[in-house]
Amino acid sequence: MIPDASGSEDLRVAVYDAFARTGRAPAAADLADRLGIPEGDVRAGLHVLHRQRHLVLGPDDAILMAHPFASIPLGFSVMGAHTLWWGGCAWDAFAVPHLVPGEPEVLVATRCPGCGAPLAWVVDGTAPPPGPHVAHFLVPTAHMWDDVVHTCGNQRLFCRPSCVAAWLKATGQPRGYVMDLPTLWRLARGWYAGRLDHGYVRREPAEAAAYFRDAGLEGPFWGL
Repeated sequence: MIPDASGSEDLRVAVYDAFARTGRAPAAADLADRLGIPEGDVRAGLHVLHRQRHLVLGPDDAILMAHPFASIPLGFSVMGAHTLWWGGCAWDAFAVPHLVPGEPEVLVATRCPGCGAPLAWVVDGTAPPPGPHVAHFLVPTAHMWDDVVHTCGNQRLFCRPSCVAAWLKATGQPRGYVMDLPTLWRLARGWYAGRLDHGYVRREPAEAAAYFRDAGLEGPFWGL
């Protein structure tokens, strides 16, 4: 049986390990077999992890996201030498090569929401990819967990700032936060460090704020 808090750590690691190795969300039945516990206990444990913001559940307890991994298409594919993942957003897509052992570089692919142009970068852990492209994040940090799928679906990469402006005009959305590729790469580089291991602890708000500053972010959008 999985208790309400700390006992869910084995389950959390099993979920993340499955995503990292296969690119797919594990089913509750598969997790039960792996951990040797009843499927009902797995489902209860998944809800604990959802409340703790370690993952995002959808209908029928399906695992939609365990950041930086996703089981639903939200605009990005991330292709490594051995595995293909859905990238949940620009932030998460750029984070995968920093997190997954054996995949030191990946090909991140998407389309510009402003003009529809195909975009792709080789992303690794050594330096940001070159290019004039920018990322636009629509939802500020204070509200990112209000609707996580909406938030991640609106962290996108564009050809240039003019494509962001065209998309905002076409959709009627307010302007969020625009950053260049080096800033996005720094944001993604260490944000999920340790998430595949036992004992991972989410950052407290003050720690998150310090991390954002170090990445080069600023302003109330990031709670700074």
